[in-house]
Amino acid sequence: MKKKILAIDIGGTNVKVQLSTQEEIIKIPSGSEMTPLKMIEAIRKATGGWKYDGISMGYPGVVADNQIVTEPHNLGQGWVGFDFKKAFGVPVKIVNDAAMQALGSYQGRRMLFLGLGTGLGSAMVLEGILQPLELAHLPYRKGLTYENYVGKSGLDRLGKRKWREHVTQVILQLRKALLVDYVVLGGGNARIMKELPPEVRLGDNSNAFRGGYRLWSF
Repeated sequence: MKKKILAIDIGGTNVKVQLSTQEEIIKIPSGSEMTPLKMIEAIRKATGGWKYDGISMGYPGVVADNQIVTEPHNLGQGWVGFDFKKAFGVPVKIVNDAAMQALGSYQGRRMLFLGLGTGLGSAMVLEGILQPLELAHLPYRKGLTYENYVGKSGLDRLGKRKWREHVTQVILQLRKALLVDYVVLGGGNARIMKELPPEVRLGDNSNAFRGGYRLWSF
């Protein structure tokens, strides 16, 4: 019997939830007061009597070995060290939110995923193996990081035309350095790109849910 998985995509504005056996996506407002306990209470209230065998969580911060390592920038505190398995009563798999969307966007071979949102999310899937990355704060140019140029602060500072040019340069640079076959762009600002380099395509935020389900089969 196939497992029912609840996928949770945690964001600074909304927490989005979907069950693997249903099409409905539930959005729960989040924000700076959203703690793990408040999120769990809100999910239970919103999902009613849903039954599930496991949970996948895409978290907006650093995750290592299924453990949250850093507190989020745009949510409440208390995420590091929180026992989600005990709180939910079922097994829980946690990855960075970009990694979960990357896994859902994967179509074989070697792929790099770049999430263009408030910051820069990144992950690779290499022949079916998920590898989360933390590229956002690496130096890019003029003493600033990749995130400073292709995140929202870069878009606001540079304007759309210059921002697009830097996104293209970052894609070409990282694709060459990481030896990937193709690149998928996700995140809310990916749609601003007009022309994409070869072997680059736009993803879809709904792929985060597919990635959550794939966590249990890859």
